[in-house]
Amino acid sequence: MILSGLEIESRIGGDILIDPYDKNKINPNSYNLALHDELLVYRNPLLDMKMENEVEKLTIPGEGLIIEPHRLYLGRTIEFTETQNLVPMLEGRSSIGRLGIFVHVTAGFGDVGFKGFWTLEIFCIQPVRIYAGVDVCQIYYHTLEGKHENYSSGKYQNNTGIQPSLLFKDFNIK
Repeated sequence: MILSGLEIESRIGGDILIDPYDKNKINPNSYNLALHDELLVYRNPLLDMKMENEVEKLTIPGEGLIIEPHRLYLGRTIEFTETQNLVPMLEGRSSIGRLGIFVHVTAGFGDVGFKGFWTLEIFCIQPVRIYAGVDVCQIYYHTLEGKHENYSSGKYQNNTGIQPSLLFKDFNIK
């Protein structure tokens, strides 16, 4: 089951941590998260799964930044979240989607026990000017049944900012 907004609010400081938290961002069954002013883009247009791909940092200025189609922008939420005993999920806001902006490609599924900022895989259908601080996505929570182990990946847990793909580390585990 998905938690209602009132239930999300009642669990803040318990199973759910959102920092900074703003009661006005609660929706009927989700909480809005905002876009930070930092972005990363991959330097090379050809990416390799087995390699650490170089990134370049961009900052969204006050007048906004025009993002272009056919380019992946990695952003992050302003909010740091931590979730216990629930499965956090992320979706783009419909108002953002109606501008042809996607805020996650496939990584909207969180893990119980995740702590960190959410990295957003942002791309667009046509050029769009974006702004930092805008609520771009919403987090919602599913209940979890049965015994479980918390997420403990060394790759993304307790991150301090935008996380490019660390898939290359999976190839070195053997």
